Amino acid sequence: MAQKRLGIGFVGGGFVGKFHIRSFVGVRDADVLGVVGGDDDSAQEAAALARSLGVGEARAFDSITDMVADPAIDAIWICAPNFTRLEVMEEIVQALESGKGDLVGIACEKPLGRTAAEARKMLELVKRAGVLDGYLENQLFSPGVIRGKEILWARGASLTGPPFLARAAEEHSGPHMPWFWEGELQGGGVLNDMMCHSVEVARHLLTAPGSPRDSLTPVKVTAQISCLKWQQPKYAKALALGSDGMLDYENRPSEDFARALVEYYDRAGNVKIVEATTSWCFVGAGLRLSMELLGPEYSMSLSSLDSGPKVFFSREVQGDAGEDLVEKQNAEVGLMPVVSDEESEYGYVGENRHMVRCFLEGKRPDENFEDGVNVAELLMTAYMSAEEGRTIEFPPPGLEEFVPAVARGEWNPKRTG
Repeated sequence: MAQKRLGIGFVGGGFVGKFHIRSFVGVRDADVLGVVGGDDDSAQEAAALARSLGVGEARAFDSITDMVADPAIDAIWICAPNFTRLEVMEEIVQALESGKGDLVGIACEKPLGRTAAEARKMLELVKRAGVLDGYLENQLFSPGVIRGKEILWARGASLTGPPFLARAAEEHSGPHMPWFWEGELQGGGVLNDMMCHSVEVARHLLTAPGSPRDSLTPVKVTAQISCLKWQQPKYAKALALGSDGMLDYENRPSEDFARALVEYYDRAGNVKIVEATTSWCFVGAGLRLSMELLGPEYSMSLSSLDSGPKVFFSREVQGDAGEDLVEKQNAEVGLMPVVSDEESEYGYVGENRHMVRCFLEGKRPDENFEDGVNVAELLMTAYMSAEEGRTIEFPPPGLEEFVPAVARGEWNPKRTG
């Protein structure tokens, strides 16, 4: 590319869109210039946020096509809800193919699709459009993951052998918006919502620096899902009230707990294990991300709640509820960790810096739609395993057609007969 800056348009100005926009304070060579939102005021709010932070003279567009047609827009970040992403991608590609605009690249938030088929369709569309593609998996770019992996592979693996076990967990008390809780809209429950992070960051930690994804081959998946908290009458009622009756977790829940074991082989035939756990049942300070990497004579562990300062407020300190200390904050009193720069700590700054540089240099990002497809395939296999109560060989037959019972609105762990 001849230009030295990337003009970015966002599709989706909600929670994750604003998180990305805040991260651009730490990203050079890019300007946030546009936002398309839903029927609410989110696009206007997100554009105003970009302007207030000085990360671009963003404005709200009436449609995706209008934003693609603006010559100042070079790339699109898809941060729209899961159930709209395929439709969003189709409109982008239609605008490009009809000659209404030109783009260099498209980046999409996780998960790439609600099923393996949707994810593959996203990949097919971006290839058809002939633009670069980036899969926005922020945890791979968090500073702790980057530095920890670098040190362990350089010192531990080089002297005593490569790692063989990676664990990753993401836990909080539940999503922000009602549609996240709805299996048919989101594509499942916590497994689809958050294990996309955990299986990918754990796989990344086990992969030697500079080695391609296929240096590790997934061969088996074993998984379990349950609704431990939110199907209880008290909490199911709270969800129903908070969603104006949209959510019926007594009769049509999504899983709020999931775990999966993914077995890989490396090219020498050695076994590597990924152990992932996700939950919407964690009541602590707030969002907790944790990872471990184990090798023959070394280990690494990190937790997003262990870094940075801590503060204490007695019960005499009364104030409004908020999330000014940590995402998904659950309390305003007591001893609380402060995540000083969540956008950097969680990897948003690093991933957006990587995407911008790749798009400007005309090369495909390291994390792209191919990775998003593989993650979706692993998640769908995990749902298969949980539904059938057995270990599933990967890739299983029928993977492309498979839709989890949770996403069909047909899963209920309390149902008998």
